[in-house]
Amino acid sequence: MTDELKNLTDEFSVLEGQLADPDLLADQQRYRSVMQRYSELRPLVAVSTELSGIREEIQDAEQLLDDPELADIAREELQQLRTREQELEKKRQALLVPKDPFDSKNVIVEIRAAAGGDEASLFAAELLDMYLRYAASLGYRTEIIDSHPTEVGGLGRVSFEIRGEGAYSHFKFESGVHRVQRVPETESQGRIHTSTVTVAVLPEADDVDVDLSPSDYRVDVFRSSGPGGQSVNTTDSAVRVTYKPGTEDEIIVTCQDGKSQLKNKEKALTVLRARLLEREREKAASEQREARLVQIGSGERSEKIRTYNFPQSRVTDHRIGYTTRNLSQLLQGELQELTAALSEAEQQEQLSAAGSRTGEPA
Repeated sequence: MTDELKNLTDEFSVLEGQLADPDLLADQQRYRSVMQRYSELRPLVAVSTELSGIREEIQDAEQLLDDPELADIAREELQQLRTREQELEKKRQALLVPKDPFDSKNVIVEIRAAAGGDEASLFAAELLDMYLRYAASLGYRTEIIDSHPTEVGGLGRVSFEIRGEGAYSHFKFESGVHRVQRVPETESQGRIHTSTVTVAVLPEADDVDVDLSPSDYRVDVFRSSGPGGQSVNTTDSAVRVTYKPGTEDEIIVTCQDGKSQLKNKEKALTVLRARLLEREREKAASEQREARLVQIGSGERSEKIRTYNFPQSRVTDHRIGYTTRNLSQLLQGELQELTAALSEAEQQEQLSAAGSRTGEPA
């Protein structure tokens, strides 16, 4: 990793010189690009600089171990310095892990009730509440794009947007199949039922990420309605966007929760771009046959990633073997600990992969 670190440090110095050039401000697009990369590298350079200083202090302290008067003080100082050295080295390794280029983006989250009928729809609604609470705890803004309530108070499917710096980095691990095990209120014999809900987390695509022309899709408007066909809007404000109708690549997006037809159309196109971007990412990952795809796990929507066992108040994430008995807290949106564990596992996997490619220990 030494050569890579030197190259990144040299790149930082070049970027620093470019930012000092007043002519760079004349090209705002290039300025933003340079500033973004400079900001990404700055923490790594700062940690590396501090680490170099700590190691120099360690060498100085080691030279004092032979001094009878200063040996005790030197040993105590060395212990503190080596602890700090380990902390900084671990931090530097984490910073050396290539960042997901989409980590900073807003996200579209789509939740769908799968196997289990009414129970699945009820749990879909609980997952929505969990994610909205988690997003709020992170200071993010959320907005429902499209929802389809069921007669029992659940959700057949729902999509919503999370806006805020780094939203994708916090929610990307939620993609997959969520399994719930519990006794339904309608179950008279106390039998545990198993239901599943699928979650898709899509980074919001910019225009530069996806080339989408009006000729690629058809827009239809209709009257939005609630469960059981109950009208919730007296105007044709709901929007359905069909991408490449009549082909195998057809994608349909609906948006009916907003009162404005124009806003619903904009939101539907936002979801469409996100789905197209995700499809391209998954296609590229499949072609390259990467061991780690776009998201932790196989990236398949059919993969069971997590089980929520209500009788035991237990939640297990099967990708990393993480288990907690705090199911109620998790459903209240306290996902920080689990997300941190998944993020650390991803970093370790990337470090191991980097080490195997370079032949050096990660």
